[in-house]
Amino acid sequence: MTQMNNVNVQLAKIEKPMIFNDVAATYLTDETMNERKQKVLENMASEGFDALVIYADKEHGGNFEYLTGFIPRFEEALLVLYSHGACTLILGNENLKMAKVSRIENQLVHSPLFSLPNQPMDNEARLETIFESIGLAEKNKIGVVGWKMFTTNESDNSEYFDLPYFIIQALLTSKNPQAVLENAAHLFIRGDKGARTVNNANEIAHYEYGANLSSNCILKAMDAVGLEVTEAMLGNILTADGQTNTVVTIAATGQRFEYANVYPTHKTVKLGDPLSLTTAFKGGLSSRTGFVIENESQLPENQKDYLDRVAKPYYKAVATWLETIKIGMAGDELYQTIELVFPKTNYHWHLNPGHLVSDEEWMSSPIYAGSNEKLKSGMILQIDIIPSIAGYTGVSAEECVALADEKLQNQLQTEYPELWKRIAARKAYIKEVLNIELSEDIIPLSNTVGYLRPFYLAKDHAFHCE
Repeated sequence: MTQMNNVNVQLAKIEKPMIFNDVAATYLTDETMNERKQKVLENMASEGFDALVIYADKEHGGNFEYLTGFIPRFEEALLVLYSHGACTLILGNENLKMAKVSRIENQLVHSPLFSLPNQPMDNEARLETIFESIGLAEKNKIGVVGWKMFTTNESDNSEYFDLPYFIIQALLTSKNPQAVLENAAHLFIRGDKGARTVNNANEIAHYEYGANLSSNCILKAMDAVGLEVTEAMLGNILTADGQTNTVVTIAATGQRFEYANVYPTHKTVKLGDPLSLTTAFKGGLSSRTGFVIENESQLPENQKDYLDRVAKPYYKAVATWLETIKIGMAGDELYQTIELVFPKTNYHWHLNPGHLVSDEEWMSSPIYAGSNEKLKSGMILQIDIIPSIAGYTGVSAEECVALADEKLQNQLQTEYPELWKRIAARKAYIKEVLNIELSEDIIPLSNTVGYLRPFYLAKDHAFHCE
C-alpha cells in the first residue's frame, strides 16, 4: 500500500475513464426476494418482535420496497409482516393494483385513508379497526419501521417514530395496553445488523445499473461545460433512461440558492464561476465541484492557492479512502484514517466520510467516530468527504463502490460476466492511470471513481497520484 502521507497529487493530462452505454438493468430474482424476507424475519426473532408495521410513501419507501419491490406512488402504504412470515398490505385507491405484482405474498386490505384528498372513500374503515382485524391487537411487541433510525445520545431512540401521527395514534389506540411499540428501522438499516446493509451478487448487479448510469451522466455533463451552456442544459444531461433521481439534481453555477432555489435554472455558466454537478439513481451517486476555468492563473484573486489549500488535500483523502478501506475494519478505523490525512480542524468536514447506499442515496453509515461496526463484504458505500473552508470554493468527487470478498467476487465474475468486465476495466483505470493502489476488497460500481477535474474547461486534465 502506498504511504499516502508521501503521495504527491498532481494535475496532469490524463485519459478520461471509459463509460458503458446501454447497460440494461438487472432484475432482482425470486431467490433474492425470499432471502431478503428471511433476513428480516431472523432479525425480528433475534429481538422478539411479533410483527413489524413498515411504512412507505414516495420519498420514504426503501424499507417497504426492500420486501415488496415497489413504492406507493401518490399515497402512503403499510406492510405488516408477522413473525411467522405472513404479511398484509394496506393500500390506498391508486395502489390496490400493486398487490398482485408485489414480490412478497400478501393479504390485501384497502384503506382509502391513504388516498389523495377528495378521492372516493369506498370501503372506509377506521385504521384502528383495520389493525384489530388483522391481529395486531393480539401482539406483544410491535416494531414500527419508517425510514429513519434515530441515533441520538440524549433520548430513547426506540420511542421516536417518523410515521404520520394518524398512523401512530391508531397503533397506540388499538394495541394491547401491555404491548410494546418500538422503532425497528435498525433491523433494516443499521450497519452491524440491518438486513439491507449487505448485498448478494444479484443485488450488487441490480444496483450497479444506477451507479454506472450516474457516472455516465456526470462525465457527459463535465464534457458539456462551456461558457454558453445553462444550468438547465447541464441538468438535462444529468438525467437518463427515464429513471427517477434519488437526490435533487444539482447543476449550480456561480452563487447558489438564489431565491432559495435548489434546482437547475436557465442561468448561463460564466468564466471563473464555481460549478457543482450532482446526480444519483438507485445504487449510485456522482458529484463534482470545481471552477469553470482552464488553468490555475484564472482562479479568483482570493483563491490563488485553491489547489494546494483545498483540492489536492481533498484528493489525497479520497485516494487514502480507496487504498485503506477493507472488509473487517471497524468504522472508527476508517474515520480516524481520514481524520489523520485530512484533519477536520483544517478542512471542516462534519458528516460521515462515507455511508451506505441502496435504493436511497443515504441509508445509514457505519463510519463515524467511535464506531465498532465492522465493514462487511456486500456493503455498497459512497465516498462522501465534504470540506468546507471559509472563503474557498468546495471540491467533490463522490462516487459509489462495493466491498466484496473473494467468494463474492468469484460469484459476480461467474454469474454476471459482462458486469465483471466493467468492474475490471474500472479497477485497471484507477490503478494504472490514476495510480491509486486500490484496495483489493473494492469493486468500483461507477466509471468515475477517483476521477476529478478541478478545472472544468481543462477537459483533458485531472488529478492523479505520483
